[in-house]
Amino acid sequence: MRATEIEAIGELLGEALDATGQMAQETHEAIANRTFAAVGPVGRPVQVVHDGISRTVYRGVRSALRVSASHGGRALARRVPEDAPALTTTVGGSIATGALNGFCGDLLAERDNPLALRMSLRHAGEEIAATPEALAEAYPSATPRLAVFIHGLCETDDAWRGFPPREDDPQVPFGRRMQLELGFTPVYVRFNSGLHISDNGRELARLLEDLSAGWPGDVEEIALVGHSMGGLIARSACHFASQNRHGWADAVKHVFCLGTPHLGADLEKGVHLLDWALGQATESRAFSRALRMRSAGIKDLRFGSCAEEDWHSLDPDEFFQDRCTEVPFLPHAHYYFVGATLAPTALGHVLGDLLVRAPSASGQGRARRIPFHIDNGHTIAGITHFDLLGHPDVYEQIRTWIERPPRPAQELTIGDGPTLGD
Repeated sequence: MRATEIEAIGELLGEALDATGQMAQETHEAIANRTFAAVGPVGRPVQVVHDGISRTVYRGVRSALRVSASHGGRALARRVPEDAPALTTTVGGSIATGALNGFCGDLLAERDNPLALRMSLRHAGEEIAATPEALAEAYPSATPRLAVFIHGLCETDDAWRGFPPREDDPQVPFGRRMQLELGFTPVYVRFNSGLHISDNGRELARLLEDLSAGWPGDVEEIALVGHSMGGLIARSACHFASQNRHGWADAVKHVFCLGTPHLGADLEKGVHLLDWALGQATESRAFSRALRMRSAGIKDLRFGSCAEEDWHSLDPDEFFQDRCTEVPFLPHAHYYFVGATLAPTALGHVLGDLLVRAPSASGQGRARRIPFHIDNGHTIAGITHFDLLGHPDVYEQIRTWIERPPRPAQELTIGDGPTLGD
């Protein structure tokens, strides 16, 4: 871990401790105010003394906690060698950094914190530049078919490595299998999943434009593979590229959305409801403010937002207002969804994969319908949300779709929604 990262962790820990102290202080004051209000004017002198002592104590404790954590981080940082590896070079560090960026990545980016991830290409565990020289060195056997893997919330590109394989169920990463069996060159991206989905979509579109321009050879076909939030970012990037006439968009033939909450994630909706409920009482309002500190990326998952118009100049915490702008599919590309349920039963359908339910994964709701073609969707029973990152059945379905003979441009979509593209 680098010295700058240790210092950043110390600063964050200090802020977290200070915020926790502030929550305790505000809750204490709210309860005390209600109690003294019930006593009436006779208790006013006691309240003045109480409030003065209480604020002094809380201020001192909060300051001590914040300064101690910050100074402790700096002291530890001075002991770290200058050539120490980055936190993200280890699997555990990568997981922790991805999770941190998912929860508060927008705040990290705003403060230019060293722990904030940025949109980048990844190869063999290292960041590479999207230049002809760097790409030629990283991909000596580059093919004209690219498979771009886009991770989800609180994840990094390491998520595509899958879980440690069992002897009775060896799992080869999707990228490796697509390379060996289908001739695709796997390309991985890493980004700050706490930013708005549309911001990451825009940055991904720009990165893929540079990648396409610097690729060693022609780019004839691109397949985008997104897990969870990554599917929304893929849709957003395609929309942005289409609007800005990016050349790489013409090569996109397949967009795979694995466990993507196209109509929103129930967990975020539940947190939003809890946030609103806690804000209704003075005694619990501090907890509501704490919940509202979750990242813009998480809040975008409430309804599956892909466009900047969904949030720009709007209150991100307004109570259950779905303002999502439907972004059209690229007219020449095939879009697919793969969902998961815990079991092939009614209960499994209700629970979904524990994070995304079937209607959202398939984009088929009462008020909104994402126009997937009727044979471009598949649901697998008996697996969870994170199994979608490396389960053999998911790969076999992806392979089946890629190898399927060309179809007519217009076919029936799921439900009665309009067909925006294939």
